[in-house]
Amino acid sequence: MTEVTLQDQAWEGVDAAVEALVDKWLVQAGDTVQAGQPLANVVLVKSNLEIVAPTAGRVVQILVPAGSTFARGKPIATLE
Repeated sequence: MTEVTLQDQAWEGVDAAVEALVDKWLVQAGDTVQAGQPLANVVLVKSNLEIVAPTAGRVVQILVPAGSTFARGKPIATLE
């Protein structure tokens, strides 16, 4: 299993207590994805960012639904 997270560089200079918001999922559980494919749009401190697939595989589970927030380092989905 591969965990999908927001890249560490996106969090540089951001207070540890701040969370990012999943604005929109571009895939669903069960979808097959390619490495580098955009999976979700997120908002972090007024910046719109894309989370991309770290590897090719299948989306096993979406852990953070659209409209919910997540902390630094927390996986938002898993791939296999």
